[in-house]
Amino acid sequence: MILTHKNGASFYRFESLAGFSEIRHGIFTRHFGCSTGPFESLNVSFGLGDKPAQVRENRQVIARAMGSNDLIFAQQVHGDQVLILNPGKFAGNEGSQPVLGTGDALVTNASGKFITIQLADCQSILLYDASRRVVANIHSGWRSSIRNIAGRTVHIMQKHFKCHPADIMAGIGPSLGPCCAEFIHYRKEIPEIFWQYKTANNHFDFWSISRDQLADAGVSRENIEVSNVCTRCNTALFFSYRGEGKTGRFAAVIGLV
Repeated sequence: MILTHKNGASFYRFESLAGFSEIRHGIFTRHFGCSTGPFESLNVSFGLGDKPAQVRENRQVIARAMGSNDLIFAQQVHGDQVLILNPGKFAGNEGSQPVLGTGDALVTNASGKFITIQLADCQSILLYDASRRVVANIHSGWRSSIRNIAGRTVHIMQKHFKCHPADIMAGIGPSLGPCCAEFIHYRKEIPEIFWQYKTANNHFDFWSISRDQLADAGVSRENIEVSNVCTRCNTALFFSYRGEGKTGRFAAVIGLV
């Protein structure tokens, strides 16, 4: 990944996506915001105990870095619902940015709309099909992973936008790595089909799960970039629920210019 500083923010970009001038994307660090305490400092999520005015200002930091005020959010619930952006129709309003609806993946071909997810250990999976000019942003925690939200999103891109999976570029962002993804009660929580991804001491490699799910959906393995950055091991850069408990959420953003 490429570390970028722009308009008072710091964020990482995937090398495989950075070459496309028609999109902008970023995995934002927790720095250069205005929140304090456990939310220090670029927390973009309401409902955690942070001051709403600070969250709104932090979101403006993200917007300025992306060069657009149109940040589109979802009400994330750790499920497998994929939302398709239909400009002008939203389920509600969170702060000053519209909420597309309840779900954990967003897909759009609308220019100027920057689909945004909020994270603190869960995976962000960014997708782009340059031939069809379609972007997607996936919030994939372990519950969504075992429901194959990554593969489901690729299928939605095929069905609704005529995308060819082999044309899709994918980036799996900083998230809980196999070094820290411990599931003591995995026999009750995680279906047996996923036990092949278990490493020593009841840890699971969800990066490999997502990579295989994308490949099974038709995305070329050479088009999948994995950050290999564990959020719990890097709390100086990213919020981590596992590492910190009460904490903020960082943003992953992608959109067509």
